[in-house]
Amino acid sequence: MELDYFYKEQAEQFTFYRIPKALFSDSRFKDISTDSKVLYGLLLDRISLSAKNGWTDDKGRIYIIYTIEQIMEDLCCGNKKAGQLLAELEEKAGLIERKRQGLGKPNFLYVKNFITGTGDTGHFKKCQNDMSGSVETTSQEVSKGHAINTDLNDTDLNDTDPFPSSVKNGREEETDTRTQYREYLKDRIEYDILKQDYPNEQEMLNEILELLVDTICANRKMIRIAGDDKPVEVVKSSLLKLNADHIRMVMSGMKENTTQIRNIRQYLMAALYNAPLTIGHYYSAQVAHDMAVGMV
Repeated sequence: MELDYFYKEQAEQFTFYRIPKALFSDSRFKDISTDSKVLYGLLLDRISLSAKNGWTDDKGRIYIIYTIEQIMEDLCCGNKKAGQLLAELEEKAGLIERKRQGLGKPNFLYVKNFITGTGDTGHFKKCQNDMSGSVETTSQEVSKGHAINTDLNDTDLNDTDPFPSSVKNGREEETDTRTQYREYLKDRIEYDILKQDYPNEQEMLNEILELLVDTICANRKMIRIAGDDKPVEVVKSSLLKLNADHIRMVMSGMKENTTQIRNIRQYLMAALYNAPLTIGHYYSAQVAHDMAVGMV
């Protein structure tokens, strides 16, 4: 397979998983395998989605649900390897904690805060105060004392925007933003292939694409999702993670829905926003259904 080079205008067109630098620079984690560190990055990525959806216990601690099967798929590994990586993060590094829910139910995973437990406890308490509060109200600015630590700067904590605004003469200048995002999204969701797969649903696919562009480029602070107002950056981050499988799931949901949809854009917006979180459950249900049919 022959791949092309990156060019200047393409340098920041992707969304990335983030692995904290501390996992490589902090002596506490030097004996952890690279695969385990990658898995921790995937777990961190799911923390924000759990927070947005209110997945907290009675003590306010965020938990995630990430099954062995999902880990096997995401890391292209076997069952034994996935279990070993979880055990390494929990028993060797103390970076996660598993809470069993009983027979047939997935474990709750608590992802531990890697910045605690280091020598400078005063500094880290200050960092935690800077970053405490709900997901929707926490300020993006932190204290100067926190910003001094380059291991905890914006590169580690914020979502990646494929097209950050360019800065010219001290002002942000929009450079055909809608066109950039439209082309980026068409490539990410494999729009041309979807049009071939859904020849009779061209209008719906166009509606989905334009809704994504409108929402991501919205000049508002809040976006309404299923009756709740959410910060535009939170919504934007979720939508930029969509791929062709997510769109297929939404299209399938539209076909299977038997109730009258009063506002198609609001319905689609809620389905698209929640797609990255619900797709695992959707495919699990599909597999269970196929197995049941095969046994008849």
